[in-house]
Amino acid sequence: MVSSTSQSEDVRFMALALDLAEHALGTTAPNPAVGCVITQQTDDGPRVVARGMTQPGGRPHAETEALARAGAAARGATAYVSLEPCAHHGKTPPCADALVAAGLGRVVIATEDPDPRVSGRGVARLKEAGIPVSLGVLAARGQAVNAGFIKRLREGRPLVMLKAAISLDGRLATHTGSSRWITGPQARALGHKMRASHDAVMVGSATALIDDPDLTCRLPGLESHSPIRIVMDGRLRLPLTAKLVRDAKTVPTWIVTRADAEPARKRVLEACGVTVITISQDDPGPIDVVGALAALGERGLTRVLVEGGAYLAGALLQNALVDRLALFRGNALIGADGHPAVAAFGVNDIGDAPRWRRIDGLALGADVVDFYEAL
Repeated sequence: MVSSTSQSEDVRFMALALDLAEHALGTTAPNPAVGCVITQQTDDGPRVVARGMTQPGGRPHAETEALARAGAAARGATAYVSLEPCAHHGKTPPCADALVAAGLGRVVIATEDPDPRVSGRGVARLKEAGIPVSLGVLAARGQAVNAGFIKRLREGRPLVMLKAAISLDGRLATHTGSSRWITGPQARALGHKMRASHDAVMVGSATALIDDPDLTCRLPGLESHSPIRIVMDGRLRLPLTAKLVRDAKTVPTWIVTRADAEPARKRVLEACGVTVITISQDDPGPIDVVGALAALGERGLTRVLVEGGAYLAGALLQNALVDRLALFRGNALIGADGHPAVAAFGVNDIGDAPRWRRIDGLALGADVVDFYEAL
């Protein structure tokens, strides 16, 4: 027997499913990050009997994980799924069929899956089996969680988050290049957490050469969530002694370069474990960032965190390729001779400047971080 569930309970349990989906971000590409919560009605109201989320690499799917944990308790239960269950046969059977076979009494879904192989078909399969479906509970949050997956499906490229740690006057470093540390330990910890929630972290070649970064997640317990490291390096300048090259066989490192880059240099880097991605272009200048992001989308990336430098940020902004901003501001003033966060990218009239909507912000000790999305 299926008891009615109040709208507030639907929102509460869907929020739990979305929390699980967010926890899986950065580990599931090219698949979406999905959460599933299964509840069973009791005399005291609905009780969670199982949880599941998409596993690393994209499978098993969240519904499969939750059903396995629920066992016989799934019969007559309500499943809360953050994204429409798949209805096509891929490397795993359809999740919609698994929910039907488990005897679910009701399925609540945050948002429809935009994948043309799934869109609407998962809901239709459940309804054909006589299972009531509620679609659109916390839909906006559901779409936000998988904005990168949706971006890749619709535009062929990953979602781009541009992150910068800046002074109060918008500088990355002093005129000598000194930048450690503009922000404090709390801000740096959040930066590492952001790396863990993205498929890849990207920097320009100048940043890689000057800073010799690790670009790994060094938060306790999240070390295995380090993203793919990507360097935009049109002339393959990254030395073999760089940290990104030295441990490329254990933490994936990709270099995006021009198709006419030195072949011998490319072979040496590949022998060190680096994946070299070449971009064909007629322009003799810097790498075509539009083509570069398309190539990353073809390789399944859905979310890329860009951490520097100024020229890469400018090129991405010039081509309207930045979807979100994360601005970490320390409490120092550096002055006009410091290095800017973004290089010039051709804004002549203030009316042509890209605009942003602030979506979140918080204080981190003496620092603040603000998050924006493109208008």
